[in-house]
Amino acid sequence: MTKQQHPWSRYVALGDSFTEGIGDPEQESPGGYRGWADRVAEILSDGTEDFAYANLAVRGKLIGQIADEQIEPALALRPDLITISAGGNDVIRPGADPDLIAARCEAAISQLRRDGATVVLFTGADLGFSPVFRSIRGKVAIYNENLRAIATKYDCLVADMWQLTEIRDPRMWAPDRLHLNALGHHTVARMVLDTLNVKNSLAPSEPEPMLGTNWRQARTEDLAWAREYLVPWVLRRLRHQSSGDHVTPKRPDAGPFTLPTV
Repeated sequence: MTKQQHPWSRYVALGDSFTEGIGDPEQESPGGYRGWADRVAEILSDGTEDFAYANLAVRGKLIGQIADEQIEPALALRPDLITISAGGNDVIRPGADPDLIAARCEAAISQLRRDGATVVLFTGADLGFSPVFRSIRGKVAIYNENLRAIATKYDCLVADMWQLTEIRDPRMWAPDRLHLNALGHHTVARMVLDTLNVKNSLAPSEPEPMLGTNWRQARTEDLAWAREYLVPWVLRRLRHQSSGDHVTPKRPDAGPFTLPTV
């Protein structure tokens, strides 16, 4: 008889694009993306009889939308393990109040803990390396301190993205500079499993060497990035649109984790 490596049998992931797996395309995976949560579920399912996994995350969602649209469906699946990463899309908005966002997060955590499931709460990453998001670094830090207090109050585990120094490497990020690439998601999966104290076979991965660029090339790349990714993002904000409009969760029901067929 195989000995279980952890106590969980029903895992539900909540959140936005980070948890959906955007930036880590996998054509054969549900929704067309893999991501860190699928990687974690794959490890947790190994050797665990009747393991079930659902992923309700949808790109672009604000914390209020995550609470309104994902919490009750998640609890209805009777999970004993829940991960939630929320508030990132709120914090990056101009004028956003990290204390108010944290209050909304606390209300969500209170609901998620009502049936005794283990809840893993994510802090925000340190984006000081990013010219685009460097200006909100302090706001993210304030939000993170609020999240740590919430985790203590409700006895949650903390998946600490702020201390995950590996992802400060630009080579861990997708071309849109907003989402992690496959290597970044793999690195986050390793950190989450460490947070859960689950032994695993995921090995550290080194990114490919960064090609040298001169000033002119870098500015040309910045302009191309702004046209392709930043401008559409700003226009969606002005139009009150979201990349998640009309998108449904990729794994809405808790079921066995299966690897994509090739």
